[in-house]
Amino acid sequence: MLHSSSLLFLSPSTGPINVINPCPSFSSLFPPITMELEVTAATSPPSRVLLISAGASHTVALLSGNVVCSWGRGEDGQLGHGDTDDRLLPTHLSALDAQQIDSIACGADHTLAYSESRNELYSWGWGDFGRLGHGNSSDLLIPQPIIALQGLRIKQIACGDSHCLAVTMEGEVQSWGRNQNGQLGLGTSEDSLVPQKIQTFQGVPIKMVAAGAEHSVAITENGELYGWGWGRYGNLGLGDRNDRWIPEKVSSVDCDKMVMVACGWRHTISVSSLGGLYTYGWSKYGQLGHGNFEDSLVPQKLQALSDKLISQVSGGWRHSMALTSTGLLYGWGWNKFGQVGVGDNVDRCSPVQVKFPHDQKVVQISCGWRHTIAVTEKENVFSWGRGTNGQLGHGDTVDRNSPKIIEALSVDGSSGPHIESSNTDLLSGKSGASLSERYAVVPDETVSGQTASSSSGDRLDISVPESDVKRIRV
Repeated sequence: MLHSSSLLFLSPSTGPINVINPCPSFSSLFPPITMELEVTAATSPPSRVLLISAGASHTVALLSGNVVCSWGRGEDGQLGHGDTDDRLLPTHLSALDAQQIDSIACGADHTLAYSESRNELYSWGWGDFGRLGHGNSSDLLIPQPIIALQGLRIKQIACGDSHCLAVTMEGEVQSWGRNQNGQLGLGTSEDSLVPQKIQTFQGVPIKMVAAGAEHSVAITENGELYGWGWGRYGNLGLGDRNDRWIPEKVSSVDCDKMVMVACGWRHTISVSSLGGLYTYGWSKYGQLGHGNFEDSLVPQKLQALSDKLISQVSGGWRHSMALTSTGLLYGWGWNKFGQVGVGDNVDRCSPVQVKFPHDQKVVQISCGWRHTIAVTEKENVFSWGRGTNGQLGHGDTVDRNSPKIIEALSVDGSSGPHIESSNTDLLSGKSGASLSERYAVVPDETVSGQTASSSSGDRLDISVPESDVKRIRV
């Protein structure tokens, strides 16, 4: 998320209560979403939209009645429909119908979903570096439960580009996937193909986490902010450009407790208990919002929004979004594809308000790499930005530089709310494919000589650089 990290929370007794970015995060800060939808699958009752999460080029929605739908890029199976086809419209993910899903989170090209009643976390999509948590690097075309986490009560999940984080109800953090810069927080740079507990947080209960491309952040129950992983642009907030292999406290915000955090690809956004917004890290495209294009090595308060009470934040590849307590949405950063949503394709280095028809107030946001999704209090879902794989959900592959209603998920949709049906099931057919079946892997000169570790499972694709295995994204 990173891309954008997606942060989703569960109430211990009532299920999902909120998203921050996804950030994975803040139920008390904005009202629940109540959107009546008619799912075309014959066995599914009318549903309400609960959560939206955006990945690199795909999008997933959780509806009431435990209905999940997905659309956009499907090349790596990240949509969960049992194939690698793109979907241009929201499509019912029938494989999860019986799993009673409560929360969702999108990584770059993989997806997570958690069932509170079953205490199971499911993953699917691109599997290199072990980001799916199944002990190998194979892709999965349909959701499968992560065996290592079965039985754990999870309150929040977050996905980065190639790694994942999960916070348990007890405040412990599990991490897995790619780890070349220490983003797993395990004290090494070895990838982990299965979830492992971050020992640094032993006795330090964590409230929430967020994941960027190669870095991670966390907020403790006491409002302390931690960062670890790749730090070249100051995105850890620790005052330098060094990587950290274990979580380290961000001391520059000691005077202000943090309550939520989100990661962009290589920048970080945090919000204080007083509603103040802080950003730090990479700012080549103005994604920090400080009126310039300079990196920041420590959290800096975003003065342009200092008079606003921020209730939700989300980070994209190179753009950022912030939602106020009054339902106003502001965007800034890279805008080549219109992902900032202000009607043009000009980058913004300061926040600009995103306008919606009839001045609808926004209640939820999520940034993908190059697209953005928002839900309004009028029970409508809007999307804008890059649409080349159908990730906007409009039935085409057209980019949009201002919010456009997703007809299939919105009360005000011209054809009424509905989603496409699918017929995949968890136990049917081929579930996945290894990277080697479809993509060449180019060794990374900087890590040559590394060998597989028994503690990391079957390392089929040992530490390759970010450009080597990624397919070209257009």
